[in-house]
Amino acid sequence: MKAIMKAKPGPGFVFTEVERPSSLGPRDVLVKVRRASICGTDVHIYKWDEWSQSRITPPLIVGHEMAGEVVAVGEAVTRVKIGDLVAAETHIPCEGCYQCRTGRMHVCKNLKILGVDTNGIFAEYAVIPESVLWRFSPEIPLDYASVMEPFGNAVHTVSVTNLLGKAVLITGAGPIGLMAIQIAKVAGASVVIVSEVDPLRIQMAKENGADYVINPLENDLVREVYKIVDDGVDVLFEMSGNRKAFEDGLKCVTMGGEVSILGIFGGRIEVNIDSLITMRGLTVYGITGRRMFETWRIADELLRTKKVDLSKVVTHVLPFNEWEKGLELMISKKCGKVVLNLDL
Repeated sequence: MKAIMKAKPGPGFVFTEVERPSSLGPRDVLVKVRRASICGTDVHIYKWDEWSQSRITPPLIVGHEMAGEVVAVGEAVTRVKIGDLVAAETHIPCEGCYQCRTGRMHVCKNLKILGVDTNGIFAEYAVIPESVLWRFSPEIPLDYASVMEPFGNAVHTVSVTNLLGKAVLITGAGPIGLMAIQIAKVAGASVVIVSEVDPLRIQMAKENGADYVINPLENDLVREVYKIVDDGVDVLFEMSGNRKAFEDGLKCVTMGGEVSILGIFGGRIEVNIDSLITMRGLTVYGITGRRMFETWRIADELLRTKKVDLSKVVTHVLPFNEWEKGLELMISKKCGKVVLNLDL
């Protein structure tokens, strides 16, 4: 079968032929991958940055965001059957640790990640544990089902607090930030403000329903937010991974407000916790992954009922063999989500 691999240490991937999986463990499922979307994590592995060098052991089939069809199941599989359309939760839990046994599998103590710690889904077929498969509603197009994993990040980030009638600030309008705009509006936010510097993403934020979009390189974010909302925003969703955006975002939150952090800063950052968080009584949530499988249920319903329109976020659908073009788009940030079609 055809697959995209990190064949050896160093920058780049290879598009190659590998053996199609021929054996399954008792709880494994063989999935024919029909759509696969490219994630920022895949870009990190492609570039072979410091994080990748410390985490990835080549050779490895990469990729983790997918929609596919079940074509074979292990002897102990009970949750899916041949012919089911499925997406994959990429956090593979051990199912036995304290976190797993208390409803927090997404932060499993022994967590493995699909396409990072195990072979991933940038291939015509993939072996995936049944424990992480989600049967998505047939009304959801495959292109959008393939991005349910990052969409779930946005759902998780937004849904940790009640947004009914709340003013929201989103720092960073990458694909997940764009999804969060729509989700926040569905959840009842009274006003959604977005901070973003990239021209394309500024335009996409407007198209996804942001009430205000502020470029902090051109205008002071804090001053502009307080012009819009006298008391500051009730909730901050940090999606940028940028220290200055986070610090300014905190300054925009009203006393006693809430902060949900999904952005990855890539190392230590300095903020004055005393003055910006503790003495202002802010509640801060750290977000990783998706709550399994509460978040998936919400995500499925939002897409099934068309409450969220991912055509405003998925900007490119390319044939599988044009994966290099997809990566170039991601690296240049001249895109939203990029989906690879393995049916072509």
